[in-house]
Amino acid sequence: MATSVLTQDKQKFAELQKVVEEYKGQEGSLMPILHTAQEIYGYLPLEVQNYIAEELGIPLTDVYGVATFYSQFTLKPKGQYKIGLCMGTACYVKGAQKVLDKLQEVLNIEVGDTTDDGKFTLEATRCLGACGLAPVMMINDQVYGRLTPDDIADIIAKYKDE
Repeated sequence: MATSVLTQDKQKFAELQKVVEEYKGQEGSLMPILHTAQEIYGYLPLEVQNYIAEELGIPLTDVYGVATFYSQFTLKPKGQYKIGLCMGTACYVKGAQKVLDKLQEVLNIEVGDTTDDGKFTLEATRCLGACGLAPVMMINDQVYGRLTPDDIADIIAKYKDE
C-alpha cells in the first residue's frame, strides 16, 4: 500500500490540522491555510488540498482553483536549490536566454522542472531588482550577476557537491 502524504510525517500533519482548526469558519481562511500548508510540505499535494477542502466544507475545485491561480503556490515538489534566472528586459538584452539555454543543458531539465535527484528546480523569473548586474540569477538566496554561459557549469557544480 502506498504511503499517504498526510500520514507519512505525523508532525507535519499535526501542524496542518492545527492551522486548519485555527482558521476554520473564518471568512477568507483558504489563502492563509494554503500558505501554511505549502510551508509545511514545500508544495500543495492533492491529498493536502483534499483534506483542506473537506475540513472547510468547500469543493476541492475551489481549493485547486486558488492553488493554481496564484503563482506563489506550487503543486509539484521543488528542488533543494531553487534557481531563478531573470528574464526581464535588462537581463534579456544582456544575454539571459543564452544563460538559460546553458542552465537547461547542464541540469538536463526544462524551465519549471526539477532534476530527478530533487536537487534543482529551474524557473525563469521577472525582474529580480539587480539590473546593474544583468544577467542575474538567484539560487535560493544567493545572487549571481554578470553571468555568461561559461559561468554556469562551475556554479552548478558547487551545489551538486553539497
